[in-house]
Amino acid sequence: MHRVFGIKDNAEYLDREGAYLIPCRNNQVGVVQTSKGYFFLGGGLENGESHLDCIKRECIEEVGCAPCVEKKLCSAEAYMKHPTIGYFHPIQTYYIGKLLDKKYTPTETDHNLCWIEYNQLKGKLFVEMQNWALEQLYAYIE
Repeated sequence: MHRVFGIKDNAEYLDREGAYLIPCRNNQVGVVQTSKGYFFLGGGLENGESHLDCIKRECIEEVGCAPCVEKKLCSAEAYMKHPTIGYFHPIQTYYIGKLLDKKYTPTETDHNLCWIEYNQLKGKLFVEMQNWALEQLYAYIE
């Protein structure tokens, strides 16, 4: 399933493809909390990086855990005007999986791993597309 958020203006957008892991355990979802709020683990692809390589790198950087990616869940994109970037077009793909035991020292020290039940997390992710992806996860699980 794929969804588009926002309306595309007649402007040149900065495209940014990203890949994200939605880890689940005991009816809880793993997310990172920063000073801005809650986010899925993951981020933008670097040059030539695959989705799985991106998720692995980001999970290690953010929380010090390697991922176990099980299945692609959905994808979404948005057209928006970012306060510092300008016209921005993030394209995000979401995967279901697990986090393995912590074996690395995270380099993004402002990211805290939290395990939160769906009802407590619903609608509270910082990014609208990620809130939608969370809904897709629970529609898939049920």
